[in-house]
Amino acid sequence: MWKEEGNKLYKKFKFGDFKQAFAFMTHVALIAEKMDHHPEWKNTYNELEIWLYTHDAGDIVTEKDHKLAIAIDKIGEKS
Repeated sequence: MWKEEGNKLYKKFKFGDFKQAFAFMTHVALIAEKMDHHPEWKNTYNELEIWLYTHDAGDIVTEKDHKLAIAIDKIGEKS
């Protein structure tokens, strides 16, 4: 579940290994590029943390972030 903390949407994902985490990141990157809305993220081996916020709106959470979060969750359902 995404949490709104400090004007950012946040979610932590855990995968079986680095390869699975990286594959997920690749899928997210392709969707983010199509949406022209890019996440802040941190990957450590099989864990991925993602923060979503809109730079153009003053670094706050907007509808763009919620749409990307939904798209990311759909990718996670397929993984």
